[in-house]
Order: sequence, then structure tokens, then C-alpha cells
Amino acid sequence: MSYLEAIVLGIVQGLTEFLPISSSGHLFFVPQLLGWEDPGASFTAVVQLGTMAAVLLFFWRDILRIVSAWTRSLWTPSLRGTLDARMGWYIIFGTLPIAVFGLVFADEIKTVARDLRLTASMLIIFGILLYLADRFRPQAKEQKDLTLKDGMIFGFAQALALIPGVSRSGATITAGRMLGYNRETAARFSFLLSIPAIVLSGLFEMKDIGSSGSVPWGPTIVATIVSFAVGYASIAWLLKWLTSHSVLVFTVYRIVVGLGIFALLGAGVLASG
Repeated sequence: MSYLEAIVLGIVQGLTEFLPISSSGHLFFVPQLLGWEDPGASFTAVVQLGTMAAVLLFFWRDILRIVSAWTRSLWTPSLRGTLDARMGWYIIFGTLPIAVFGLVFADEIKTVARDLRLTASMLIIFGILLYLADRFRPQAKEQKDLTLKDGMIFGFAQALALIPGVSRSGATITAGRMLGYNRETAARFSFLLSIPAIVLSGLFEMKDIGSSGSVPWGPTIVATIVSFAVGYASIAWLLKWLTSHSVLVFTVYRIVVGLGIFALLGAGVLASG
């Protein structure tokens, strides 16, 4: 991988990690569309650490407050009912589904799941589900209304994003809207919930970077730094956008891209896997 490719893919990762349009799907089909080699699942997981650093910087006050309240609640019973202490447990339990499924289906994620027909299908299907959940569900619930059960539902939705094309933020925002949470609450919890999953996945896959057949460390580091800068801007933009706009633009984009991939596969411009 050249450094130019690393910069482009870093931009793609930063733009698509938090927008509900699937970063892993884009990092899968964009290189092939440009005639580049598939960077692989390990590269994708490690570069996501850049966007995760953006989450840590953007939400550092929230994270510090949650970690502090959760830790102190372990020996201070009076704190266990506070929102911040409960949020700590919701994030922990919400991370379990993707951790379990990620380990159980580790081989399939790197092989069977990396099929552009599957990616295109997931882009279209989950794009429609995102719109339907946003359009026909109420927006009554806020962050204070979160429960452990809801946190687990968010977590199972996040686990679906192991399939390229689903979108981690798209699936979790869809789950949140189906549960009746407003768009900003669904998005904020989606971002916070992503922290353990992405950090653990990136650290786990880091061992494969630089090995035979994988992307070297130099381009990987460059892509990660670029994804951090672009990702930070994406978070700020999305949270502002969702306060006054629907998700229709993302649904339309996903359907257009999904149909475009099928068309390019049919024309022989892209290969399915």
C-alpha cells in the first residue's frame, strides 16, 4: 500500500465510521473500485483506532465522568443508581455481544463476510430499516431513560456490524430509534458503546499488521492519523445534523451505493470477493 492510498483510506474511514453508511463496507469496495488491493480486515480494525481516538477526545468529559462514577459505585452503594454509574454497566454489558460474536466468527469475518454482494445487500437493507425506524418511531426517550435491557439491545445491534455494509453506527442508531430514543441520544450512546469494541478489536488485530500479505506499519499509521482528524469533524457534524434532520439522506446514499455495487459487479468492474 502506498502512502497516497493510506491517506485516501484514512479519509474514507474518518468520514464513514460515525455516519451510518458503513466504514468497513467502504474500506472493502473503495480500494477495489480504484484498482487497489484489499487492505484486509486487520487494517480496517487497526485504522478504526484513529476514529476511536476522536471519540475519546470529543467525549472525554462524559467518559471521565462515567468511569469515575462507575468505579466509585463499586464501593459506594448510594452512587449505583446514578445515570453515570449505570452508563458504565450499560457499556460493559452492551459490549459483550460483539466481543463474543467477534471471537466465534473471527475466520468468517475475514473470509465469507468479505463478499461485495453481501456488502451491497446490507447497505440497502439496513439503510431502509434505518429510515423506517427513524420515520415511524417516537422520539420521547432521552439518555436518562436508558436501561440495561436497552443497552443489551444496542449491543446486539452493534454486533451485526461485524458484517461489512451493516454499519455499526447505523445499526445502533436504528436500534435506538426502534426503542423510542431521540436521534441525538441514540447517536451519543452509539459512540460511547463503540469505545471498548473498537479498541479491543484494533488491539487484537494489531498483531497481523506488517506480517506477510498484510499492510505495512507505515501506511497503517498514516491512515490511522488521518482517520482521527476526519473522524473528529464527522462526530461534530453528525450530532449537529441529527438534532434537526432525518436520516433520509443516509438511506438514499446507502441504496444508491448498494445498487451501484451490484451494477458494477454485473458489469465485471468489481469482483464479488
